[in-house]
Amino acid sequence: MIKGKAKTGGIYILFSWALIGTGFADPEKPNFVFFYIDDWAWNGTPVAMDDSMENSRMPVLEMPYFEKLARQGMKFRNAYGSPQCSPARQCVQTGQSNPRGGFTVYQNSKDPYYHIDKSYRSFPMVSNISDRELDDDAVTIAEALNPLGYVSAHVGKWHLRGDPGKEGYIVHDGDTNNNEGNTLKFGLEPNEPTPKRLPKNMADPKSMFSITEKAIGFLEEQAKAGNPFYLQISHYAMHEGKECLDKTREKYLKHPLVQAWYRENNKHPDTVNRNDDPAIWLGMAQDLDGRIGAVIDKVRELGIEDNTYFIVAGDNGYRHEQLQLDPRLKQPLHSRKWWLWDGGIRVPMIVKGPGIEPGSVFYGNVVNCDFLPTFVEWAGGDPGQLNYIDGVSLAGYMAGKEPEEAFLNRNLYFHYPHNRSSIPHSAMISGSFKVIHFYHRSDIPMLFDLSGDMGEVTNIATQNSKLHQKLYGEMMRYLVQVGARFPMVNPDYDPEEYKEDPKTVRERLKWGPFSGKRELEEDEI
Repeated sequence: MIKGKAKTGGIYILFSWALIGTGFADPEKPNFVFFYIDDWAWNGTPVAMDDSMENSRMPVLEMPYFEKLARQGMKFRNAYGSPQCSPARQCVQTGQSNPRGGFTVYQNSKDPYYHIDKSYRSFPMVSNISDRELDDDAVTIAEALNPLGYVSAHVGKWHLRGDPGKEGYIVHDGDTNNNEGNTLKFGLEPNEPTPKRLPKNMADPKSMFSITEKAIGFLEEQAKAGNPFYLQISHYAMHEGKECLDKTREKYLKHPLVQAWYRENNKHPDTVNRNDDPAIWLGMAQDLDGRIGAVIDKVRELGIEDNTYFIVAGDNGYRHEQLQLDPRLKQPLHSRKWWLWDGGIRVPMIVKGPGIEPGSVFYGNVVNCDFLPTFVEWAGGDPGQLNYIDGVSLAGYMAGKEPEEAFLNRNLYFHYPHNRSSIPHSAMISGSFKVIHFYHRSDIPMLFDLSGDMGEVTNIATQNSKLHQKLYGEMMRYLVQVGARFPMVNPDYDPEEYKEDPKTVRERLKWGPFSGKRELEEDEI
């Protein structure tokens, strides 16, 4: 039995389930290697997530292992994460949406509202709180797979506070966050400045080499013991704090488009800030690909490749300026991380493994909550026994089953009731339609048809009022049902002060709600 609890209307209900499985090692059970990549835009890889869209990939970038996985496995055109790192990891581990799980942002405050925070005193809405770690009774991937005979490890970025060891992982790096991945910053004194440029002969950028070494050690131990295993490698790349090997940067320094960027921006390779340097970002991605490849090669060497699923996915969306190195290409999606526009939540995803047709593409909507039930089904368990989750198993679809209308039109829920880096808003995707609600502007209904408007340029709510009301009603009923926390109106809101607030970045005004059709930005198409 595995204990768990669900949160409904703010009340916790204890429940339990029995997963089908022997609890003993079974060499016929498949293994799972999940590469979870930080801050990775849908269009941030050299693989086109939509074959008809040249700007759904990064042509300058070379990632041969990732490209090979795409040829050997299934590509997901419409894969969704969360707007920020920690909420995404909560969804993956528990199979619950962020509003159900309650972990909607990584923050430090324990106060019920932020009205005491002077940083947001003039904002229209007052943020609500987020859980600070996983619920004690939340069931993680490791805990769900353990009774099915699996040994689990999590290396790299945890970013959920708490102890991964108490969540079923026998090998882990502890309560890690972004710090451990910023190799040049980690270990500095509080007031010591972070180096602006890469040192010579950097050996472990973004800790990706040491993470990989630890992961390979786990692989070797489990293969020797004959244990089926789950290995999650949560890389710190591609998060800010750009780092890469010298030789990889040197390769991209020579690229004509990178050289053109230096000239056009009046930068010199020897003095440019590393977080502005496109050669370092490109190098970081290729170094990451090499570490993915090292694990894949080890699995092959151990003779277990044919019985292993490889999953590669991003945690949240992003907006990579490096796409504009090629002057022909513009950003395909609106906004970025922290926002519920598709630019903040759509991510790359590829899966290779037993029974998956090479070079296949899946067009239905999938979300990070789907990983847990998928792993359980692959492991021989019954995902239907996983109560109070939002994800569904994708195992059948990856084996070639045609998705039903109910799956294709299911609702995916996203909730960000915070001011941190954006403004409180919620969203729901239902088939090709997406409803967004900004809490400070309830007078502006918002609805988009993503099938013909991936950039979310045209708000069709007014001419489709009945559809908007239906979907908006479904979203709000769900949020109330699962006990989601809502922001509240700020009685001290001052519109003029808000516009002039130095913490009100331009995106808060530019990327908010709108009626009709919005103007494209310079970097969009």
